[in-house]
Amino acid sequence: MSQTMRVTRTESTRPARPSFLRRWTRRLGYGLILTGLAILAWIAWQLWGTNWQSERLHREIVAQLEEDWSGPGVAIVRIPKFGEDYAVPVLEGTTPEVLAAGFGHFEETAGPGEVGNYAIAGHRITHGEPLRRMPELVAGDHVIIETRHQIHTYVLDTGGADLRVDFTQVWVLDEVPTNPRAGGVQPPSQEPGQRLITLTTCAELFHTKDRLIAFGHLVETVDK
Repeated sequence: MSQTMRVTRTESTRPARPSFLRRWTRRLGYGLILTGLAILAWIAWQLWGTNWQSERLHREIVAQLEEDWSGPGVAIVRIPKFGEDYAVPVLEGTTPEVLAAGFGHFEETAGPGEVGNYAIAGHRITHGEPLRRMPELVAGDHVIIETRHQIHTYVLDTGGADLRVDFTQVWVLDEVPTNPRAGGVQPPSQEPGQRLITLTTCAELFHTKDRLIAFGHLVETVDK
């Protein structure tokens, strides 16, 4: 028998790789690729898709309020520091659906211009990001709250990055917020009867349980 025939016969007797293993490996690879693409698509939607959707909703609600004050919105927030075109609606409550449509008003707190603490929350990332630039706010910046009949101007007493708390620190929503930590950031006056505003948002651009808090007080109310 020739050398060539011996080699050919030897190679032909090697066990073939099972076809089911090849199919399983191929399917696993496809599955991992599809999973990775799905994760990337979800991240893209969260970072850009929700912003596009919510910003459009913000504009629609603000336009509706400016026309006849119908619909879900109860007020409009304007922060001159963020530009003259900045206008975000306020809705009652702080559910995910509300915060996707604008600022949410903590219902147990005072209303705009009222005695007490008018506390509102907004996203810092995704869903329109109304408070993405929260850390840029400083004491002395204005927050304007427009309602159906009045325009309330608040001035901040603390900056947007001055106070960071765990989300369980509900004292920031009190009628007169009093920091339990001695020497901690709080409104400068602890006298009752004040007309305060509190802004709250996430402390980080990605998942965190901490919140940034800014306090201010009412300086002017003008009838429309």
